[in-house]
Amino acid sequence: MTAMFGEGDRSLLVLGGARSGKSRHAQAVAEARGDAPVFIATAQAFDDEMRERISRHQANRDTRWRTVEAPLDLAEAIAETTGVVLVDCLTLWASNLLLAETDWEAATGRLIDAIGARRGTLILVANEVGLGIVPDNALARRFRDMAGTINQRVAAAVDRVHFLAAGLPLALK
Repeated sequence: MTAMFGEGDRSLLVLGGARSGKSRHAQAVAEARGDAPVFIATAQAFDDEMRERISRHQANRDTRWRTVEAPLDLAEAIAETTGVVLVDCLTLWASNLLLAETDWEAATGRLIDAIGARRGTLILVANEVGLGIVPDNALARRFRDMAGTINQRVAAAVDRVHFLAAGLPLALK
């Protein structure tokens, strides 16, 4: 699994659909790369179902992990951390930007700059949302297009890209 992300690689984007194994794969790569990894969480617990999802993710990480919450200021959180960093996930971050009516293109530009300036290992997780049907409403289409654009920009900026399907990683870059 980690052979697809070599010693000379600094950054990795892990893409896939819902329940594809993205987070588990990204966590395994991070744990193989460092003793004290940092988890940058973008999720916001607006309801019970999301609180349960967050709890499950937390339970999967042992005491080696330190968590930083960054629902909007992702580039700043990346810049302020050292060592092995795992960001989960860009799709929730995009949703947060949309809900906050933030300039997502400027925020994405700052994220790309932070990826380029990063010295330690950086692993980013995102959902691939463009493989399904065309959404039936303007807001959902706007979100899908926004998430797809962010994924493309991040994929161009990182050293490696893995796509997960059924828990199996495929190296795209």
